[in-house]
Amino acid sequence: MKAFLAKNKGLHRWLLADGVVLLLFFALRQSRALMNALVFHVTLPLEQLIGKMCSYVPFSVAELCYVLLTLDVLACLILAVRYIVRSAHRGEALCRVVLFFADAVLTVYAVFCLLWGANYCAEDFCDRSGIVPREVSCEELVRVTQQFADALAECADTVTRDESGAFTADRAAILAAAPEAYASLYEEFPFLEAQSFPPKPFRLSKILSAMNFTGFYFPFTGEANLNMDSPAAYLPCTALHEMSHQRGYASEQQCNFLAIVGSTRSDDPLFRYSGWLLGYIYLSNALYRADYDKWLAIRDALPDTVRLDIAQNNAYWSQYRGVTARVAQTLNDSMIRSYGDPLGTQSYGAVVDLLVTYYG
Repeated sequence: MKAFLAKNKGLHRWLLADGVVLLLFFALRQSRALMNALVFHVTLPLEQLIGKMCSYVPFSVAELCYVLLTLDVLACLILAVRYIVRSAHRGEALCRVVLFFADAVLTVYAVFCLLWGANYCAEDFCDRSGIVPREVSCEELVRVTQQFADALAECADTVTRDESGAFTADRAAILAAAPEAYASLYEEFPFLEAQSFPPKPFRLSKILSAMNFTGFYFPFTGEANLNMDSPAAYLPCTALHEMSHQRGYASEQQCNFLAIVGSTRSDDPLFRYSGWLLGYIYLSNALYRADYDKWLAIRDALPDTVRLDIAQNNAYWSQYRGVTARVAQTLNDSMIRSYGDPLGTQSYGAVVDLLVTYYG
């Protein structure tokens, strides 16, 4: 053992450095002041600077990173197997390889904790805005769901539709218009104002669909990335959701809220429709469980075109209910919970409490 330690001092020092960073992070993350200083004065400005640099590249740098990482891991595995097979001391060689991969994985995780995990522990949108979710009554839920359904019906004919009556739009144009749509939030919430860049299209979107992701924020490049294969009616709202993550807010509940409010306030009819539609879906899902008869009455009064958009979305995602989706969502749920959010992936749907509090 001593000989192994002496021969691999660098790998052990690397492991020690990873351990120290992670230990300090998890020990100090309960300090709101420290996390605020880290996020708003160090990591977030760094991410926004990197995001600005990446905005000059027409493709997703995050996607390129994933492709290169996959190729790099495959190459390292091949070289590692070759190294072990050719080594005179295969047991020692195997330990060295395992230690190297452990160091690499822990380094990525440590950096991710600093760039993203800290955001869960820093001041969030609710802290800054004073809009705090509360327990809502069924009557309030019915009233706000009806409000969203009425607004949705009113703007259903303001968007472009294909020959079947389903929502259709130029997806690239939606991404380009997202920064202007997001700016509709600045008057009421000036602390959200920041230099905005259009979200990036993720070309390998079918992989995201298989994982049940409509988009994601990549803190290593500061980019908002969108699934371009999923139904277009939800793309405008998804764009604003990921742009909210770019402001340093980790809560899925709060980013959903900002996406819906920002979209419904936009001058762009595509964004308005998307905002009322996504908000209605979350509210109606909650109402379905609370009062089926009221849910049915509101649902049946929707225009056929709106019901078609909802049906097409359900049909699209029903294709992706396999092992990949379950594993990806389980990992995502575990990641969210590990940073202190007890709701995990259920936090997406928890936007209902915020919507009823704000609109009720």
